[in-house]
Amino acid sequence: MLRQSVSITALVLALTACGEAPETRQAAEIAGAESLVQDQNLLIQTFFEKAMQARLAYNPLLAERLGDRRRNDSWPDLSDDTADEVRVLMQAQLAQARAFEPETLNEANRLSQRLFAIDTERAITLDDWRDYGYPVNQMYGWHTLVPTHLMTVHRIDTVADAEAYIVRLEKVGALMAQVVAQMSARQAKGILPPRFVFPKVISAARNVISGAPFDGAGTTPGGDDAAGEDGAGNDAESLDTENGAGAREAEDTLLFADFKRKIASLNLSEQETVRLQLRAQAALLTGVKPGYEALIAELERQEALATTDDGVWKFPDGENFYAGALAYHTTTDLTADEIHVLGLSNVERIHGEMQAIMDKVGFEGTLAEFFDFTRTDEQFFFENTEEGKARYLERARNIIEAMQARVPDYFDLIPKAPMEVRAVEAFREQSAGKAFYQRAAPDGSRPGIFYANLRNMADMPLYQLEALAYHEGIPGHHFQIALAQELEGVPLFQRTARFTAFSEGWGLYTEELGKDMGFYQDPYSDFGRLAMELWRACRLVVDTGIHARKWTREQAIQYLVDNTPNPEGDAIAAIERYIVLPGQATAYMVGKLKIMELRNRAMNRLGGRFDFRGFHRAVLGSGFVPLSVLEENVNAWIAEQS
Repeated sequence: MLRQSVSITALVLALTACGEAPETRQAAEIAGAESLVQDQNLLIQTFFEKAMQARLAYNPLLAERLGDRRRNDSWPDLSDDTADEVRVLMQAQLAQARAFEPETLNEANRLSQRLFAIDTERAITLDDWRDYGYPVNQMYGWHTLVPTHLMTVHRIDTVADAEAYIVRLEKVGALMAQVVAQMSARQAKGILPPRFVFPKVISAARNVISGAPFDGAGTTPGGDDAAGEDGAGNDAESLDTENGAGAREAEDTLLFADFKRKIASLNLSEQETVRLQLRAQAALLTGVKPGYEALIAELERQEALATTDDGVWKFPDGENFYAGALAYHTTTDLTADEIHVLGLSNVERIHGEMQAIMDKVGFEGTLAEFFDFTRTDEQFFFENTEEGKARYLERARNIIEAMQARVPDYFDLIPKAPMEVRAVEAFREQSAGKAFYQRAAPDGSRPGIFYANLRNMADMPLYQLEALAYHEGIPGHHFQIALAQELEGVPLFQRTARFTAFSEGWGLYTEELGKDMGFYQDPYSDFGRLAMELWRACRLVVDTGIHARKWTREQAIQYLVDNTPNPEGDAIAAIERYIVLPGQATAYMVGKLKIMELRNRAMNRLGGRFDFRGFHRAVLGSGFVPLSVLEENVNAWIAEQS
């Protein structure tokens, strides 16, 4: 399995060949070498599978998202002791992976070996800065992950699944105790979120424990709304309360409503339904409620200590931490200064392209005035009503359908998994971004989902919808992620790895690809495409400004307001995101520019032999890769076509 075993095998082959005729010995050596290569390929594939399963044993949530529900009654252990165990495990696995001789592996396994080593090294390096992240913030954290996972991933197909859901509710108190311990330990080291984070997180946490049974009101277990008429298909906050004796004085809390709705589909007896509901109610009161109350108390304690300093430069060794964050997310060695300058140059370029569109539509005035026009004129928005939101989703579906019809001309790798367009659920509207993609379940039980956050339609201009649909849906993240999951003969780690610059660079690339395919016929939609690219270019400027140049939150917000057509609310939410996720936002533009560089290289070298389908296969055919490996893959494809 390892280098030593390879050497021993070679020695055995050499010894058994002694004394034989030269022809026989040569034939035996060839056969032995072929057998050795075959053995090593099988061994490394087995190693990859076992290594991934060993890691998933520490992460039952990821395992469940990948279709393994054997531990669907558990949360991860967040203790430092367990984190230390995982680090030791990864170090051992890295040594094992490197011990395979590359020359004994086929091309696919050599690539997998490289990717495994790169990904594991990144994880170990990231762990060096374990205490530098915020366990909870306004973008993500355990306060929202608990309800999100239970409501969108935890399936209840059997009574055992329902019991597992209840056990998870019971364990929330212990989980939140670990979160509080992490927060306290980091605060003692000077790692504290900026002040603006706390009210948002406290509000989100309180929302989870609002409603019945926390507020002392709710339906009698086994009442009409527990009997199945509210069944599948209703949102957690829109259960029917107008029929039968089950009408509530107060709405059920999100988790209680979700649990009731899911068990209703099991068609259980009333007695069994009541038993499960009573257990869930008790778990909510004894597990979830005290856990969230402890978290809120710690947040309120730390809020009094927080400052308005926003960048990670304020942390001990913050400069090196930020350099590591940039390297992790971009998979390059670009410095903060280089990224800042790259951003400024692209902002200038995109402003010029926007000026051309402004002239095309006949707008008279400055670019800043055109920005104000596009962010305020009613023609660019649907009304902020249920009807307006439904119209937005319908238009998104129509855009996806039109793109789907053209896909075969540009792709010969097309995923089997279906994709749906949905509005973000009400319980996470405040914390979720404007749009995002949720991967399909590998077993086909859940489609890929392009989510649009419609909490305020003034934040969702129609001229950006086309680019948004390509980025999050087809051929963007849905193609990228679903294809990676469906790759045959590729290790699980490779199908699920995430390299931000590759993943988000692809999403941004597909926005421009839509123009190459003949879409964006409306000049305002093309302006929307440029507006979204401009936003990503500005990220290079403000992210490095905040974390490396000590820009204030207000200074960064003003830069976005002055240089983009997005409303101030977008700018505020974005800057607050970049503050708590240092470096992540730079990966989009860095990745997109690299993919475009590689495509232009291929077009220039191949001329008329360039084929979009072949190029996209070269980009997507190995799953998620760092930009250096992507460049090697594309260069190899160019050489094959030459």
